[in-house]
Amino acid sequence: MDLAELIARESVRDLVARYNANADTGRFDQAVELFAPDAVLDSPGQLCEGREAIRALFSGTRDMVAANSGDAPSYVRHYTATLQIDVTSETTARSRCYYAVLLAHGLDHWGRYIDEFAEVDGRWQFVHRRVTVDGRAEGSAFAESREGER
Repeated sequence: MDLAELIARESVRDLVARYNANADTGRFDQAVELFAPDAVLDSPGQLCEGREAIRALFSGTRDMVAANSGDAPSYVRHYTATLQIDVTSETTARSRCYYAVLLAHGLDHWGRYIDEFAEVDGRWQFVHRRVTVDGRAEGSAFAESREGER
């Protein structure tokens, strides 16, 4: 393994962690900056192309969680595991991992992220993120996102 591959692998790990931390805590400007300007976020029932569409998805999710939280605190916590990284060149990589989402009521839904990354203007960024949902807890706050789900 050479230095370029090590840099790519650590950059991917960092992007996945920062995505979770920034999006979960409402730091949407920082979360959106993790994506290339023309990135795609392909989520069940919604295809977001470009940073503004991705920002709108984050804002809509925040509003939906708050509206469905009742008197409970509204928060979202993403956990990722089994991150597999394939470095495809000095400036591109792919990864796959599992995720689980916790809300105030507990485990809400889980699935997989299938990602593509590239070094853009000297920074590693998401160029494509595909979100799959493998399952949902009964009463999931994200139940309405089932339409169009793959």
